[in-house]
Amino acid sequence: MTWQNLLELDQTLSSQLRIAEKPGIIRNLAVFFAHSGDSWFWLAGLLVFWWRGSEYWRQRAIVLIEAIIILAALVFVIKLLVRRKRPAGEWGAIYRNTDPHSFPSGHAARAILIVVIMLFQGPAWLAVILLLWAPLVCLARVAMGVHYLSDVAAGILLGLMVGLGGLLILPV
Repeated sequence: MTWQNLLELDQTLSSQLRIAEKPGIIRNLAVFFAHSGDSWFWLAGLLVFWWRGSEYWRQRAIVLIEAIIILAALVFVIKLLVRRKRPAGEWGAIYRNTDPHSFPSGHAARAILIVVIMLFQGPAWLAVILLLWAPLVCLARVAMGVHYLSDVAAGILLGLMVGLGGLLILPV
């Protein structure tokens, strides 16, 4: 199988999962999950935990903020090197306008990063919620047509690597 065949298969499978143009409850849920991984949302929420939280939550917020910033820089560099265009579509204009490149998925990487860190540093109840949430973010990015499956797969791997690496170097 050639590289071109793999890209075509990726595009075909991704388009089969796409529901951006199909109204209904599943689409509405996909929109929610696709946006729930936004970096501004997470950074704003973590800043509130840092500002108003107990020492326990302040420490976790700092670790996550540092990890998210490092991850964002890595995703940015990879996107500039690869320069893969996002799938065509109307939904997600904000993503297409501010970041026209799709590989790797920053949302998938961020969701997995947050899960990995909170699995080891957070309370068990939150880890379970995040374990359910992260795959839905990843799938929603494909379903809403702003990423291909391979973008999300690469984001998942990157999020795992940075999350595990972050656990080794960031303060607990």
